[in-house]
Order: sequence, then structure tokens, then C-alpha cells
Amino acid sequence: MLLPGWLRARVPTRLRDDPRLRALAVGGGLIPQRAMHSPEDMAVLLATARSARSVVEIGVYEGGSAVELCAVLTQACELHLVDPFGRRPTALPAGWGATEWASRRVVARASRHGGPRVCWHVAPSAEVAAHWTEEVDLVFIDGDHSEEGCELDWLLWHEHVRLGGHVVFHDARLDQPGGRGLPGPTAVVERLRATMPAGWRLTAEADRTVALRRVDSTPL
Repeated sequence: MLLPGWLRARVPTRLRDDPRLRALAVGGGLIPQRAMHSPEDMAVLLATARSARSVVEIGVYEGGSAVELCAVLTQACELHLVDPFGRRPTALPAGWGATEWASRRVVARASRHGGPRVCWHVAPSAEVAAHWTEEVDLVFIDGDHSEEGCELDWLLWHEHVRLGGHVVFHDARLDQPGGRGLPGPTAVVERLRATMPAGWRLTAEADRTVALRRVDSTPL
């Protein structure tokens, strides 16, 4: 049972953001996981996920977007969640962190009634990608928000996306009219806008989120 909003609002910020206290409260279902994505962001992401059978999410934090994905993916689908957890200065605001135990509990509650098969990969995405061999329908890049980290996630993961599949970037529209985001992901996506790789098209964007689709199966 969630604590009342008025009570949560009275908690000092230093306690509300403390990763250990948040882990206990979020994992125990006393407070909701942080909503890191706007409704406009989620509309772009979920539109790409509804026809997907295999999804990779890079950057889980407290499980907010994973919960939304669980709502549209069926039992026939796989949801791969990639996150090393802990304090990550290039992935989260200063002082924020997430705990594997709490995030697992959040996602388990969302997926237990007809949701996808959830596969956890508690490691940096580069380590997971180094051993990855399967094709996937959707890769959601929302982990390391440095320019180098985001670029590496694109380079390592987009080659695994099958024809018709998508790569979705979060926090990648800082330079667009009405857009928001962070410098790192925005720089990566701006380069892709300027020189789109063969076989890929930008198909949707809103707020902080950009979706690219693989439209040609020509080897990269």
C-alpha cells in the first residue's frame, strides 16, 4: 500500500533521495518508483514495443519504464533488463542510485500476471553486448548518458536489431524545438540525424525521446 502523497512530500529531500531508504520503500511498495519518462516519451517507446517479441532496456534504475513495457508485452515476449546498479554519475543525477533488489521487486510485481519473461543482466551494457548473439526487436538506450557511453551503446547494440525493429534513445532532444534532454545522448542522435546509417530511418520523436527503425536488412 502506497504511503499518502502528502506524507511523502514532507520527507526531506536528503532522505527522499537516499538510495538505501528509497530501496526499502520502493521495493516494499510503500512509495512509487520515480517516473523518469513523460507521457510523450512513453508513447514513443510503447508504440515501438507493442509488436516486439524481444526487448532490451539499457538503464533500469527503479524500473519505471520496465513496468510500462511489462504492460504491453505478453507472456510470449522477453524483456532483457541491463543495469550494473549503484551510484552512476554519468547515468543519474548526483546522489541518486538504485538497488538491484528493489528494482527486481518492482518489475516482478508488474510482470507476474501475464507479463513477459524478464531476464536480468546486472552488468555494464558493453559487457552484456560482448556476449550477445540473438536478434532483438527493440533496444531502449537509457543508461550511460555521457556522449561516449551513449555512442558505445548504439554501436554495440544496433547491429543486433532485426529488420523492422527499433532503437529508441531517451534524453536525446535537447537541441530540438520543444525538446528536452542531455548533451550526451543529444549529440549522438544529432550525428545520426545528419548522417543516418544505411538501412535506418528516424520514425518518431517527442519530448526527450527519439525512435529509429531498421528498414533494410543489408549487412552493416
